[in-house]
Amino acid sequence: MYRTAAWAAIAAIAVFGFSELAGANSTAQSPAVTVFPIPGGAVAAPQTQITFRGIPAASIGQVQVTGSRSGAHSGAIEADSDGNGGSFIPSQPFVPGETATVTTGLNVLGGQSGTFQFTVASPAGGIPYLKALVVPRVRGDVWRFRSRADLAPAAVKLLKRPRHPGPDDVFLTPQFGPVQNGPEIIDSSGQLVWFDRVSPGDMAADFRVQRYQGKPVLTWWQGFSNAGVGVGEDRILDNAYRQIAVVKAGNGLGADLHEFQLTQSNTALITAYYPVYWNASSVRGSAQEIVLDSVVQEIDIPTGLVLLQWDSLDHVPLSDSYQPLPHQGGAHGNHNPFDYFHINSVVPDNDGNLIMSARSTWAAYKVDRRTGAVIWRLGGKHSSFRMGPGTTFAFQHDVRARAQNDEYLTIFDDGAGPPNVHSQSRGVKLMLNFKRMTATLAAQFTHAPALLADFEGNVQQLPDFREFIGWGQQPYFSDYDSRGRVVLDGRFVGTTSSYRAYEFPWAGAPAALPAVAASTAKRTTTVYASWDGATNLAAWRVLSGRSAAARRPTRTVLRTGFETRTTIRAAAFVAVQALDARGRVLATSATTRAQ
Repeated sequence: MYRTAAWAAIAAIAVFGFSELAGANSTAQSPAVTVFPIPGGAVAAPQTQITFRGIPAASIGQVQVTGSRSGAHSGAIEADSDGNGGSFIPSQPFVPGETATVTTGLNVLGGQSGTFQFTVASPAGGIPYLKALVVPRVRGDVWRFRSRADLAPAAVKLLKRPRHPGPDDVFLTPQFGPVQNGPEIIDSSGQLVWFDRVSPGDMAADFRVQRYQGKPVLTWWQGFSNAGVGVGEDRILDNAYRQIAVVKAGNGLGADLHEFQLTQSNTALITAYYPVYWNASSVRGSAQEIVLDSVVQEIDIPTGLVLLQWDSLDHVPLSDSYQPLPHQGGAHGNHNPFDYFHINSVVPDNDGNLIMSARSTWAAYKVDRRTGAVIWRLGGKHSSFRMGPGTTFAFQHDVRARAQNDEYLTIFDDGAGPPNVHSQSRGVKLMLNFKRMTATLAAQFTHAPALLADFEGNVQQLPDFREFIGWGQQPYFSDYDSRGRVVLDGRFVGTTSSYRAYEFPWAGAPAALPAVAASTAKRTTTVYASWDGATNLAAWRVLSGRSAAARRPTRTVLRTGFETRTTIRAAAFVAVQALDARGRVLATSATTRAQ
């Protein structure tokens, strides 16, 4: 009897043990699932969602979420639009400072038997609103138009014109006025093509042409800026200038101005800044220092869900920064955040991992998109590469992998912060040798006269081995040919700046109607016609008459710049028709009474 019971007990233990082992093996053999916040992460926001990537949302199964202070969290799974993941959305936020434990039946990358933990940071408040700065006025610093009296875009002048003007346009974002801010397109002759003013006090940044769902679109960031970072949202417009999507940061953060990169998967890589209380004693700061966590998110545009989040504080120590701690002062101590990293660009590399730039560490990073681990560093205090002559950079912006591989990087090297590290800013192309782990200067581009940008700037590689450079804080933009010669050079008339500047082909067909204004003096009526954003416009046909119903074709004139001015015999009512190069009517304006 004893032996029978004993063997039965042993058999039961064996079966239980085998079952448990089989379950563990099943978890290990199931597809690896990437999660965010990352296992062991320490900078999650109280409003964080829990992202699962690598399996369909229907396969995520049961998820148990428990906060060490807040207890069990109910919630729901929402699916990503690509069918390759989903997120657990907690019904209530987490408590700052607590540890959250997530238990699943999944093969979680970095987890233990499907379980992982992360820490919720203590937010240090938001980034306070600061009204946009305005540069001093100078003569001719804005364009004015009778037919669009509501517009006052920053005026541009070309210092060097291309010998053979091409079809590409220049994309700018005047951000300090002097009257209005907003995305602005000019053509190769320096004429305005399109301008969209943003709300007073706000600004725009990173305005360019990208592709979304297989079509060219206009994209930019819009919001307010303070302490060199932004809080706002990213916008996508079609070629009729109609808004088709707005991209916002997730997990309770606000989208930052520094990056809005659409991917081939129709997702968006964006940046954000998260002020948290952090122990800065390693750099002789306070144990409760306000530090800016630099954040990268990949956003699923249709759903707004976070597909990826990378936090600088989880991967790069404060001691890597060249930025000094903020000055301590005031009756209540220091309230300025320590911007130790300052992310200002992120792009996908050809292997799907991410390349980032951090102004305050003077370094570029390649980062594993699944774990967040740093694969290599270029520059800074702990470079993975031996930096050759002329390759060191400081306060840089816009690090990009080029030539269909990551052997070449282009960088806008500001060289100034302050302090001034270089005598002038420059665009550089670096060649990376991954066998020898060396960086070599392949090319550099400077401006005459020399420019020193304290912030912002970018390098865009164009077809035919040309480079287009926006000089950031300096109000210039330049186009270099394959031999490094300047073929186009321009600037704002005033001292406003554009965070980045680009050159793209663009075909705009506005959904809005053309605009017309008319004034009569003695026996002549002067007509002003414009169509904001039209790129296929070749000529104007004026319609006029004693009444709106009696208007008839009066005159046809070639388009001359953004606004075309012509005169006709005195008329009470006027309208205009926009014509293409074949004389076909593209659109007809409303009828206006001559003043």
